[in-house]
Amino acid sequence: MTRQALIGDIGGTNARFALVSPGKTAPHDILTLPCADYPGVVEAARDYLERVGASGENAPREACLAFACPVHAERVSMSNNHWSFLKGEVKRDLALDDFKVINDFMAQALGVPHVDPHDLVSIQTGEAEGHAARLVIGPGTGLGMAGVFPARRAWVPLPNEGGHASFAPTDEQELEIYRRFHRRYGRVSVERILCGQGLLDLYRVLAEIDGLEASASTPAQVTEAANRGDPLGRDTILRFLKILGDVAGDAALTLGARGGVYLCGGIVPRLIDWLPHSGFLSAFCNKGRMRPYNEAISIQVVTAPWTGLLGAAEALHNEEVE
Repeated sequence: MTRQALIGDIGGTNARFALVSPGKTAPHDILTLPCADYPGVVEAARDYLERVGASGENAPREACLAFACPVHAERVSMSNNHWSFLKGEVKRDLALDDFKVINDFMAQALGVPHVDPHDLVSIQTGEAEGHAARLVIGPGTGLGMAGVFPARRAWVPLPNEGGHASFAPTDEQELEIYRRFHRRYGRVSVERILCGQGLLDLYRVLAEIDGLEASASTPAQVTEAANRGDPLGRDTILRFLKILGDVAGDAALTLGARGGVYLCGGIVPRLIDWLPHSGFLSAFCNKGRMRPYNEAISIQVVTAPWTGLLGAAEALHNEEVE
């Protein structure tokens, strides 16, 4: 029997585990477990392996797990739950010969090249170049951003913290948005606006500016209000996507993303019907003398549900990922 490898994509709320066959990237036996139900990653992984019949003699000897937090140090501490562990202890406790730990958005970037074309929705056709960097960007709990480059022997991940770049207003309304965010938070990064909490904050700020009542109390309620035709909800979604276009366009210029831009994360796929009616594409391309450069970049929304798992599978034997 061929021994499987363990892969995982672990966020603040849920831990998604799967198995992958040697030399493959397609995950199978996918299960999602609530992080709150387990003291730590070892206990969650053991329970998963028991459930899918991959324990004991059938237990994996290699694993790659992606986490939604910084992973550069030996100790990894989750930002949004109680899990904290030493990489060496997890390797020992799960009896692994090889164990890789990567950031969740690096997993997204490494997974994008393996996404089925049917799980990509084109926003701008462009002219994607084969041997060029690709930008992966998406708001969720925060604003994730990473690049990936097709080297001769492997996909090379280009992690960054571009979500923490400064927000640059481009019109009078955005100047007022900036002022109000600045009074509340001090420095205003693009992630302050382009994330779930940022969507709610933007909704409330626009309500203040226009003297309206802000009835929504969660990001999901903002989206629901917009879908019902509520003017404040609609304006919030449209402004959110316009700012995302500004930021994605700047990041594409900085990276030189001639291989394409891929929008992922937990928010944009849910707003896909709003994209054609928003200022996203106009803002992405509105880069002065560099407009033709950005107009030639392909842009696609990633709707695949397991992109992070695909990236963890890619990372397992990718010599560019330590």
